[in-house]
Amino acid sequence: MGHSEIKIVKRDGTREPFSIDKIKHAVSKAFLAVGSYATDDDIAGVLSRVHIADGMSVEEIQNQVEVALMAERYYTVAKSYMLYRQKHTEDREDREKLNFLVSYCNASNAATGSKYDANANVEKKNIATLIGELPKSNFIRLNRRLLTDRLKELYGKELADKYLYMLNNHFVYKNDETSMANYCASITMYPWLLNGTMEVGGNSKAPTNLKAFCGGFINMVFIVSSMLSGACATPEFLMYMNYFIEKEYGEDYYKRADEIVDLSIKKRSIGKVIDDCFEQVVYSINQPTGARNFQAVFWNISYYDKFYFESIFGEFRFPDGTQPHWESLSWLQKRFMKWFNQERTKAVLTFPVETMALLTKDGDVMDEEWGNFTAEMYSEGHSFFTYISDNADSLASCCRLRNEIQDNGFSYTLGAGGVSTGSKSVLTINLNRCIQYAVKNNMHYLAFLEDVIDMVHKVQIGYNENLKNLQEKGMLPLFDAGYINISRQYLTIGVNGLVEAAEFMGIEINDNPKYVEFVQSVLGLVEKYNKKYRTKDLMFNCEMIPAENVGVKHAKWDKEDGYIVPRDCYNSYFYRVEDDSLNIIDKFRLHGRKYIAHLTGGSALHANLESHLSKEQYRQLLRVASREGCNYFTFNIPNTVCNKCKHIDKRYLKVCPECGSDNVDYLTRVIGYMKRVSNFSAARQEEAKRRYYASEKQFVLDL
Repeated sequence: MGHSEIKIVKRDGTREPFSIDKIKHAVSKAFLAVGSYATDDDIAGVLSRVHIADGMSVEEIQNQVEVALMAERYYTVAKSYMLYRQKHTEDREDREKLNFLVSYCNASNAATGSKYDANANVEKKNIATLIGELPKSNFIRLNRRLLTDRLKELYGKELADKYLYMLNNHFVYKNDETSMANYCASITMYPWLLNGTMEVGGNSKAPTNLKAFCGGFINMVFIVSSMLSGACATPEFLMYMNYFIEKEYGEDYYKRADEIVDLSIKKRSIGKVIDDCFEQVVYSINQPTGARNFQAVFWNISYYDKFYFESIFGEFRFPDGTQPHWESLSWLQKRFMKWFNQERTKAVLTFPVETMALLTKDGDVMDEEWGNFTAEMYSEGHSFFTYISDNADSLASCCRLRNEIQDNGFSYTLGAGGVSTGSKSVLTINLNRCIQYAVKNNMHYLAFLEDVIDMVHKVQIGYNENLKNLQEKGMLPLFDAGYINISRQYLTIGVNGLVEAAEFMGIEINDNPKYVEFVQSVLGLVEKYNKKYRTKDLMFNCEMIPAENVGVKHAKWDKEDGYIVPRDCYNSYFYRVEDDSLNIIDKFRLHGRKYIAHLTGGSALHANLESHLSKEQYRQLLRVASREGCNYFTFNIPNTVCNKCKHIDKRYLKVCPECGSDNVDYLTRVIGYMKRVSNFSAARQEEAKRRYYASEKQFVLDL
């Protein structure tokens, strides 16, 4: 390969043609700096010791130049070159920061302005969000150095270099490199119930009444989320709230919701007191917080049908020895869902992300009451996820993250130990690039993928060792206090670009044997290595990641490097998001058991609809999901937000029904959570325009 064909990787990850003249110029300047002059022979001698390969980083080349100068005995020149290099680095970083500052201030919104992890959860760009963006490049360098040093220690320099090559050339992507914290967690609140927040650095005591519960819960979630880079799920939230409501108003309070219990001028009923508690918690947590770069906390909660609840919490005991009561909790869950759905017509409320957990049997949900209520809530325009399973061996606690809980066992010494799970780290494989690279280089794509997958697992093990070291040094109080069990958290292998890779292979993206075989062979390979490297303390899963940010990045990077890129944002589903040939049943099938069998970390079907369906239609779709084995799904109907009068309508409209203005925005899911489309990054806004929304007529015919 000639120099003209070689591409090197710049510090920002982009690739450019290699130029030998740049090395000659730098060496010449180093000679001049010490009062000497580099002859052609001097430069030739140095260059003879420098070996350039395609995909090599700028730093690697510069390191070779330093070694070459020393080997040629140009010691003072080598020192000059090092000083020049350091000064050049500092100047470059200053210029980059200044350029980024200007670019960010001029960007249309915060997500578009962000260089590293565009996030629609940041509603407004301001000085606080800018301050949060500026140190991200430093965190990336630090995290990479910590990880590669650990990999050298565990597996040798070759694997560490291989990881950097794969990372810099976008075969893999390390999620959340801009943060030192581990990824996301489904926490048990039991330690807080016992000791308040003092064991995790707070100063609040354990809650003793409903008022203290609400205020303390908010503080606890803020503290916990500040030590995570992803979501904080609280699957016990409503169960604990129910406990304190019962302590205040009796076990039968739900039968007396209209009873006046507030003797103040307001004369509030039990139901109104509870609604006010909902308001306090939800609006507080939806506020931007400095600890999350001026984002709201990524907060997730769960609802359960009777069978799911009894499977998970049947043996649960509160500190006073009492058990939760299903009848009152069932009422409270419904109350919260109804309240939250209505509240979303008053304000843009992103969190909590809600997941309905339903057990199924013989092609339908087991709990008829909760199956009907789920359908009712969808028909009333509520937007939430539904997770169905034929037994309670797993828990979905995020926008798609699924975690096994059965084979780890439960520990009730600290409460509901089974819900304490989540993901420590996500390392994502760009399947489209990997498969195209293998084919173009006359390799079997599965053989190449196997090598990448093996490396990815070793990298995750390295990350886990660093995490354990942080815990040993007392830096992870969430683990020490029992909110999270480190051995029950997963190391997640993410996948992105699956559909695009299949398209490259000439496979039709619909339910056909060839596509099934492709999906199962690729994802089955990941699961094979998940099992290979699994130990008592190390668990791996595979997730089709939401890719709010990296779906755009992968498409951009791959296009720049000459790969076939069919769309500007890679899919997060088993179907093409813009495909109008598939009906809704097809999409449920494409997220059914044949396709998700190896996705032990989860995937999510997003059924995009132009308008809301009836309760009966949604109820039928629960049966379809159960029959097809589609275990995680939601329905997206864009809500209309009027920019003029601020009216929010659950329907997908072109003009505001209140003031008649056509200056409207839409509230829909980026992927995992709901935000204004105007808050999406520019690339994500384009992707949102391409999404296909099924019409009601089509839908009725499908059913």
